[in-house]
Amino acid sequence: MVERTRLLCLPLREWKGEFMRIWRVLGSLSLLIAFQGCAGAGLAVMGATAGVGMSTGVEHTLNGVVYKTFTAPLASVRFAALKTLDQMDMPVKTDAKTEIGWEVSATAADRTIEIELERLTDRTTRMRVVADKGEILFKDTSTATEIILQTAQILQGDSTPSKGVRGTNRKRRALG
Repeated sequence: MVERTRLLCLPLREWKGEFMRIWRVLGSLSLLIAFQGCAGAGLAVMGATAGVGMSTGVEHTLNGVVYKTFTAPLASVRFAALKTLDQMDMPVKTDAKTEIGWEVSATAADRTIEIELERLTDRTTRMRVVADKGEILFKDTSTATEIILQTAQILQGDSTPSKGVRGTNRKRRALG
């Protein structure tokens, strides 16, 4: 019995170095695979923050909500948001006063646009935009960001859309 145990353990002792090297590689790979989503989320946040967010003051959250605070009265931001929705051909479904400001909702293709305007002071308004595609986890942050950027542009006195798309669409409608 003793001889049999010694024979079984002998190859293990000889392969101990090789076994440990394989274990380290597999362990490292399993950790990389397990935490790959965390790195992707961090890169996505950095990309969103370093891109449009830092240059315009637009804040993005991981759940698809986009925020911006404007140095403008609530009525001015509401007017600019409604004008933005009109320019982007997004019909307004609701426009209602709330305890903290206004709620506006609109539609675009298969998306529901929800805009919440919160009065912070007489001259400061926070805008929250969610473009919901009807899915639980996936929001259209690109559309929400564009709504905020266009609203900011209208508040600055330049009502021309930044992409130049509006004029092209109007010409097509006039011709067709």
